[in-house]
Amino acid sequence: MKKIKYLILSLLVVSVLVSCTDEFSDELTGNAKEGGLVGVNNLLISYVVASGATYYATGSVYQGDIQTGSVDIYKTFTDNVSGEVSNKVLLTSIDITDTTIGTTANFEFSFTYEQLIEGITIGGGPLPPEDGGLNIGDFWSLTYESHTSQGNDHPNAAFTKVAVGTRYAGIYTVTESSYWNSGGHNGDWNGTDRIIESVDATIYRHVGLAFWDDNEYFFTVDSDTNYITISPENLDGTATLLNDSPIMTCEGAGGPFESIPCDASTSTAVPDDINGKDVLKLTTGYFRGTGATREFFENLVKQTD
Repeated sequence: MKKIKYLILSLLVVSVLVSCTDEFSDELTGNAKEGGLVGVNNLLISYVVASGATYYATGSVYQGDIQTGSVDIYKTFTDNVSGEVSNKVLLTSIDITDTTIGTTANFEFSFTYEQLIEGITIGGGPLPPEDGGLNIGDFWSLTYESHTSQGNDHPNAAFTKVAVGTRYAGIYTVTESSYWNSGGHNGDWNGTDRIIESVDATIYRHVGLAFWDDNEYFFTVDSDTNYITISPENLDGTATLLNDSPIMTCEGAGGPFESIPCDASTSTAVPDDINGKDVLKLTTGYFRGTGATREFFENLVKQTD
């Protein structure tokens, strides 16, 4: 929006303000005047091999002057090993029955493995009839196309990634956290989300670090003790850097912790076989010299909705 430096005539004032209000409204609503913007609640769904589960996803549409009457959800599949992408196939269509102007209409849909693979071809053939034939890291992309009362079709930029993973992959809520900088407590990031992705059958990727989303590190979970070992290296064997400094781990990589404990009590998984709300306790940091460490602890609870 151009900055208005001079207002001369009252008519110009009204014209400019109306124009700016329309533009500002479009920025907030994703061009709501055209309608069809889909809000996607599930950006990542962890598909656990051999679980036999039915998976659910939800979204919403805002009903402005132009209403959304239906939403089509399409699926494509990406092979993590070859990088090949499948054809695009309709997964399901959702009719939006609440078209009242000024309301937000919510929708939900579900799917199984059989529904995810139906009609998909890749590498000249279908996906395996049993999910045990998939690779860890394979994924489906679910995209959303809305249809409005004016007869327009609107593909949406937001999508849902259904990633083939293992037990602890998923989206987590940070319920406890602490950041220590050079011996002093420097805040927390409680209430935020963390994405844990499966890299292969044993390695997980932790996306983000406290307040910095452009960091990542990798870890494993011991199947017998549930102890979490954070790797000092990236997948390509190079040293893991957090904010450009060497990562610290409980095993002594990077340098010693000075403010918080890093042991089996603060670096462990707590599986929940009843409700699925697995807990991950993770402690890490980075070293900038004695007395200048940056140390982080977080307690993550897996989201199941």
